[in-house]
Amino acid sequence: MEELNPDELDLLHQSLVKLERELKEQLSINKESVDVVKLDQTLVGRVSRMDAMQQQSMAVSMRKKAQLKLRKVQLALASVASGDYGYCRRCDEAIGFPRLNAQPETNLCLNCQDKADQQA
Repeated sequence: MEELNPDELDLLHQSLVKLERELKEQLSINKESVDVVKLDQTLVGRVSRMDAMQQQSMAVSMRKKAQLKLRKVQLALASVASGDYGYCRRCDEAIGFPRLNAQPETNLCLNCQDKADQQA
């Protein structure tokens, strides 16, 4: 794969900054959804406790995924700042622009990602 040119790197950096902002906003909004379930019997159209607990469980799962993705985005932004962005952390080969454009927070090339997925 070819190394990123300055225009590609700038575009990916902008994508990472935007993604970081969106994830932080999502986590801020989602914070109340993961609180302990309290069933308010006075609400119109009561929701059963089980339904409320299931919704809370889904919110917790989504929050964990968003937190993990935010950490990956922040690591990618740090690697942009250090000049290491766009290289596979396992084999040190350049990660192609199409892959980074689709998933700018990735730190593995396709080959290493396939190997990691097979081990999981």
